[in-house]
Amino acid sequence: MNVLLLAWKVKMPPMMEIITAEQLMEYLGDYILETKPKEISEAQRLNYEQNMSDAMAVLHKLQTGLDVNVKFTGVRVFEYTPECIVFDLLDIPLYHGWLVDPQIHDIVKAVGNCSYNQLVEKIISCKQSDNSELAGEGIVAEQFLNSTATQLTYHGLCELTSTVQEGELCVFFRNNHFSTMIKYKGQLYLLVTDQGFLTEEKVVWESLHNVDGDGNFCDSEFRLRPPSDPETVYRGQQDQIDQDYLMALSLQQEQQSQDLQWEQLPEGISDLELAKKLQEEEDRRASQYYQEQEQEQAAADAAAAAGAAAPADNSDVDSKQRKTERERERERDHVNELETESMRI
Repeated sequence: MNVLLLAWKVKMPPMMEIITAEQLMEYLGDYILETKPKEISEAQRLNYEQNMSDAMAVLHKLQTGLDVNVKFTGVRVFEYTPECIVFDLLDIPLYHGWLVDPQIHDIVKAVGNCSYNQLVEKIISCKQSDNSELAGEGIVAEQFLNSTATQLTYHGLCELTSTVQEGELCVFFRNNHFSTMIKYKGQLYLLVTDQGFLTEEKVVWESLHNVDGDGNFCDSEFRLRPPSDPETVYRGQQDQIDQDYLMALSLQQEQQSQDLQWEQLPEGISDLELAKKLQEEEDRRASQYYQEQEQEQAAADAAAAAGAAAPADNSDVDSKQRKTERERERERDHVNELETESMRI
C-alpha cells in the first residue's frame, strides 16, 4: 500500500490520521477494479478476470502477511503462487536478495534451481540418502542456508543495485517481511516502518548497503538524519523483530494446518463441496482475526483506563498525607500553647 501511496496511485483524505485494515482492503480492491484494462482480446480478458479472482481470494492475507517462496537464481525469481498475482495486478515489482554467488560452484550445484521450500526438502532427503555425493550436496546446501540466515547475500545486494531502476518504487522481501524500497542516486533505501520510529518524524528512509542491516537513516529528501533517541528506536526495532518472528511462526502453523486439512479431504469430492469447505475456512480465519483484533483493542483500552485512573489515586493519597500533616501541626501547636500557659502559671 505504501508503494501505491508514494506513487500517487492511491490517495487518501488529507486529514486522515488512522485507517483500519478493512479500509485499506477497500482501497486496494477499488484500485484493482479501476485499473482493469479496457481494450484487450477475449482470451486476455478471461485470463485477467481469473487472475483478479485469485488475487481477491488472497487479498485478506495482506493483513497478516503473504507467503512467497524465493528462488536463489535471480532477484525477481519467485515460485509462482496466488500471492504473487497480487503484485502483478497492482503492477508493483517484487524483489529479494537471497542469491547464490555463481562463482561458488559447489553451492550452485547443491542449490540448483530449487526454491526455498524445495531446497529444505532436498536437504532432508539428502541426509537420509546412502549416496555420499547426495549427502555431500545436502551438507553444502544446509551450510548455505545457515550462513545466509539474514536472507541477503552480497551477490544479491549487487544484483539488486544493478537491477532496480533509478527512482523505481518496489517491494523488497526479506525474512518474511515486505518493505517499500526505492533507488535514489544509485543507492537503495527502505522505508522506515518499525514501531521504534513512531516519534521520529524526520526519519523516513534507511539505506540498504550491507547484509548486516545497519544502514544510515535519512529524511524524506534522503539527507542523513540520525534518530534523536537511539535507545527508544532500538527497543522498538527489537519489538518489531519479535512481531515478525511471531508472524512467521503463525504463517508456518497456518501452512501446516492447511496441508493437514487437504490431506483429510475425501477422494471424489465435488467442486461445490470443495468450494463450500474453502469458504468455511476463509470465514473461520476472518472470524479469528477480528476476535484477536477486538481482544487487543480491549486490552489497550483497559491499559489506557488504568493509566488515566492512576493519577487520581495518587492525588487522593497525597491529599490524605497533607491532611495528616496539618493535623499533626495543629496538635504540636496545641501542645506548645499548653506548655507556654503552664510556664506563665
